Amino acid sequence: MTSVKEFRIEEAATDEELGRGSFVFTDDYSVFDWGKMPDQIPQKGASLCTMGAFNFELLEGAGVPTHYRGVVENGDVVPLAEASHPPWEMAIDLTQVPDLPHEGREYDYDHYHDAAGENYLIPLEIVFRNRVPVGSSLRSRTDPADHGLDFDEWPDEAVDLAEPIVEFTTKYEESDRQLERTEADDIAGNAAIEDLESIAREVNRIVTEQADSAGLVHEDGKIECCYYHGEIRVADVVGTFDENRFSYEGTQLSKEVLRQYHKRTQPEWVQAVEAAKAQAKREGVADWKSRCEEAPEPLEESVLETASDLYCAGANAYTGREFFDAPPLSSAIGAVRRL
Repeated sequence: MTSVKEFRIEEAATDEELGRGSFVFTDDYSVFDWGKMPDQIPQKGASLCTMGAFNFELLEGAGVPTHYRGVVENGDVVPLAEASHPPWEMAIDLTQVPDLPHEGREYDYDHYHDAAGENYLIPLEIVFRNRVPVGSSLRSRTDPADHGLDFDEWPDEAVDLAEPIVEFTTKYEESDRQLERTEADDIAGNAAIEDLESIAREVNRIVTEQADSAGLVHEDGKIECCYYHGEIRVADVVGTFDENRFSYEGTQLSKEVLRQYHKRTQPEWVQAVEAAKAQAKREGVADWKSRCEEAPEPLEESVLETASDLYCAGANAYTGREFFDAPPLSSAIGAVRRL
């Protein structure tokens, strides 16, 4: 299904009924929309599954509907608290994901919804932001005054927002595309954009409070949702170091560490990715990767070990449980700072 997790179907969804299946998390990772990178990060998959399950159970406890059913251990579906080891597999309800035909960069969402009926994955990502870091795309698209900030220009440091910002991007297009609210509402189909925003704000509140209790700062993140006969449910995975950005004492605790490391150590590849995306946009085509003239190189073993400790120590800190044999978070963060 994605470049970092596999998808198992036990019972397929229909127009009328949800199906059943599971996510199987791998140690693969992806940055800059590249897809599967040359390396694997030990225990990354288990850390994401653990954090995702933990957050889904928080959401369910707060009355937020989700597609989560539990984690899988020895073929049985159990709550996270009953797992004897960090899980790799998450049981979920399944919805429909129809084809999304396109010609170049023009996508046929009417076809998607005609096929979807009342049971479908909403083809949007709903993004929430609590902080605007240096390098955020928000700085190039908006001014501080647009968000009630008393700055003439964006400062050369991260800016905390008084109120979270909620935005919408495409999910199934070749490259993510920022959407105006009206277009996002059209793409959402029967799901009301106001309801999606409300759910995103509630998810953001719950994850932010949990992060704060662990001494972490929750900077931004995203959710995906499914629509089932009038009800919106949170889908995919929520509040992990791949979906969200966290920091600890000013240092990133997320996949952003790997993005920034590649920018420093493999700038030619990163620049080639940006150039290929720009070329594809100019040509009006979806496939940018075939136009990229560089490929990423494998990372050193010490970098992979540091990344593994970051994911595992971070999951321990966030959940408040020692799921993983990992160094204290302060030590893991110290290693990241030395990269």
